[in-house]
Amino acid sequence: MAGGVGSRFWPVSRNSKPKQFLDFFGTGISFLQQTYNRFAKIIPDENILVVTSEQYGDLVREQLPQMLPENILLEPHRRNTAPCIAYATYKLQKKNPNATVVVAPSDHLIINEELFLSNIEAALEHASGHNELLTLGIKPTRPETGYGYIQVNTANTKEVGGTKVYSVKTFTEKPDAELAKVFMSSGEFLWNSGIFIWNVATIAQELEKYLPDIANQFKDIVPFYYTIEEEEYIKSIYESCNGISIDYGVMEKTSCSWVFETSFGWSDVGTWEALYHLGQKDENANLLSVGDSMIDKVEGSIIVSSEEDKLVVVKGLKDYMVINTDDVLLVCPRDSVRFKNVITDLTVNEFDKYQ
Repeated sequence: MAGGVGSRFWPVSRNSKPKQFLDFFGTGISFLQQTYNRFAKIIPDENILVVTSEQYGDLVREQLPQMLPENILLEPHRRNTAPCIAYATYKLQKKNPNATVVVAPSDHLIINEELFLSNIEAALEHASGHNELLTLGIKPTRPETGYGYIQVNTANTKEVGGTKVYSVKTFTEKPDAELAKVFMSSGEFLWNSGIFIWNVATIAQELEKYLPDIANQFKDIVPFYYTIEEEEYIKSIYESCNGISIDYGVMEKTSCSWVFETSFGWSDVGTWEALYHLGQKDENANLLSVGDSMIDKVEGSIIVSSEEDKLVVVKGLKDYMVINTDDVLLVCPRDSVRFKNVITDLTVNEFDKYQ
């Protein structure tokens, strides 16, 4: 899934080129390319699909030239993850009704790829023969307020490929700080990675049960997948299709959801704050990505500049963000609420061209 706009990484991530197409860690490849390369180790290239926004089709083709054209699924409008998954599900079902699938965001950081891929392979093998919807839950390392959580049923567990798997009690959205502490101390909650594993027959069955208005539209055009008429029908569906996440639409309602408890070093790197926690800091706990600079009496701050030939001078700040691009300079406290207000104010003040 590669269609998001990555607004929480503004002003580096923009509508025209969002986070999944950027190289945040100086590796020389984007998040999307990292994700593709990771799965290509266990999945044939011809079996990898990318679902993205229509406006990012050229970016996907540019960054992943090895992809088959019919495996790049373009969404005319953003409708959250349930329509995205429904589109891919029914297109895959036409090609192979016995397919087993892993669904993953394109912009997550995975530290221990070997363990991650081992978990994925075990889950795929299990899902191929069971009518279950599996997800990967990450053992929390801090009371994080930026992630969704999954409450597990500790009384209903089994083992798959050497990993403990629980039936799901509840899916919970991002909590406030106090509730996150309760989740952490209870031992019953895992971070929701947004990575799913299932066979196409089972997810199609659950989509049709809980989101029939969406599922049936994509099911009805099965004869037209992999034809020149597919694009026209997809445009029509997305015009009227409701936007809803797969978590809300299916996973919170189904009785066949299970979660792997795992710890392979994961982050959705969804915010500057998340990047701050992941990145290497200097002796004053600053996360720096700049060329020539004069940083003095600055603590706990994020300072990033995309202009290598510009001298960056910052003095006397604590817990701030200073993000410089070729057309935007952001100076803002690291506080997530204030940053959200900045994003909202762009539209209010008619600065949409900078989004």
